[in-house]
Amino acid sequence: MSVLDEVPATEADSAVPDSAALYRTIRFIRRFEERAVELVKAGEIRSGIHPCIGQEAVAAGAVATLDADDVVLSSHRGHGHLLAKGCDPARLMAELAGRATGIDRGRGGSFHPSDFSANVFNATGTVGHGAAIAAGIGWAAATAGSPRVVLSFFGDGAVSQGALLEGFNLAALWRLPVVYVCENNGYATTLPAGAAIAGTVVGRGEAFGIPSSSVDGQDAETVYAAVREAVVRARSGGGPSLLEMRTYRYHGHHTFELKTRLRYREQSEVDSWLGRDPLLIQAARVAEDERARVDAEVEARLDEVVRFAVASPYPDPATATDHLHADGLRPRPGSAR
Repeated sequence: MSVLDEVPATEADSAVPDSAALYRTIRFIRRFEERAVELVKAGEIRSGIHPCIGQEAVAAGAVATLDADDVVLSSHRGHGHLLAKGCDPARLMAELAGRATGIDRGRGGSFHPSDFSANVFNATGTVGHGAAIAAGIGWAAATAGSPRVVLSFFGDGAVSQGALLEGFNLAALWRLPVVYVCENNGYATTLPAGAAIAGTVVGRGEAFGIPSSSVDGQDAETVYAAVREAVVRARSGGGPSLLEMRTYRYHGHHTFELKTRLRYREQSEVDSWLGRDPLLIQAARVAEDERARVDAEVEARLDEVVRFAVASPYPDPATATDHLHADGLRPRPGSAR
């Protein structure tokens, strides 16, 4: 059981979020990411990662509005989304490290993990394409008469991608139960959003008649309120929504920046956002003794997580071609591929 499971998840139909549960989730994501960065430095995670440190309130607040059967589609900066949805943190860390015990047997890594047991259908490094996949899953749910809602995360670097706009069009046209969440951290890799986006993020949704709004993404309870409204509307047949979450990543775009001298942000800008740390904002709503207890439990659990990941074996090279084909669709030996 994940330490995240030890506090009952906030019910999706509750207008009042559980402040302590949100703090626990934010704290766990923050420390998970920091421990993952340590493993990158130690050479245990060889591919590097895109840390979501600074953006945890979006994952915590948004996912807390969902039911267990609802679906999450994530991005390349998605570890927080998976953890908030109930992914086993030990198996997720093992996945980042490319180990056979990972949630995808070491094949997905940090860029492309999925966990169908938690209804995280995929995280993708193909920027913006998750929005189109979300429309497909939403269409399947609507066609089946299911109350399932799809929560699709992407960054500001995705909002001018054609696949994303195609997804918006279908979701709006067919009133699909999809909630699109743009985590606007101000940069697409090193390119400022102002130099990459004509118009606004919210304007992308409004162009298709999708209810769209911009939200303080550093406050988990503000995020919860905005996403809950969109989820309720989607579940009742009201169609999609687009929510721009104004947030910030405290680390670089990718851990490769640990070895480079990239300088594309002013320290004054970073310091300003550090003053809006989502962990500190949520901590102020929780009693000190409760915070101390949660912090200790999180550290103990993450010690177990790291030990499990590092001790796990790498996949057997002989299995490299396993899981490439759906059951019953493997090509016959010697046939054209």
